[in-house]
Amino acid sequence: MTDTLFNPFEDRLSRDIRNSLSEGLAQAVETGSTEKLVQTVADYRQQHLADPYHAYLEDRYARYTKALEKIQTGISDPIQQAMILWNLGLFFEVHEVLEHAWYSAEGEMKVTLQALIRAAGVYIKQEYGFNDAAGRIAAKAIPVLRANGNILDRYFKTEKLTSALKNPADAAPVLT
Repeated sequence: MTDTLFNPFEDRLSRDIRNSLSEGLAQAVETGSTEKLVQTVADYRQQHLADPYHAYLEDRYARYTKALEKIQTGISDPIQQAMILWNLGLFFEVHEVLEHAWYSAEGEMKVTLQALIRAAGVYIKQEYGFNDAAGRIAAKAIPVLRANGNILDRYFKTEKLTSALKNPADAAPVLT
């Protein structure tokens, strides 16, 4: 018998848990209501989940709570919201929040958001051992992030992120 691992790239239940939690978070960020997120967590808590699923659920919910405490103080800028999520290691959720903003963005902002989504994707892939894919995604993100430093430098030091993306196996930088 093999050990159960939480891996949304290879396991349907892992993917379902990750996606439904992140959808609840994205809705809470967008609307200010945590109702869907709280209900999703409650629904999964009622199931008899294997330890890795339960650990993921509780870890994510704890970090979501920290993120929402900061975001719901009136932070409506999607890049600022993404930085809060990023600094809590919530890279899939960074992707979710920025994707909503990306849909309506235009011009330089649209490509900048796409590059930030890719940067988050680097660490999502790396977390699950897809290092080659992480490197390819980083290679696409770096030049766009550098080219749009004029947008990003008011949020964080763009060079800190682009330098880290050159070695995606290293820990993600804190964005300040």
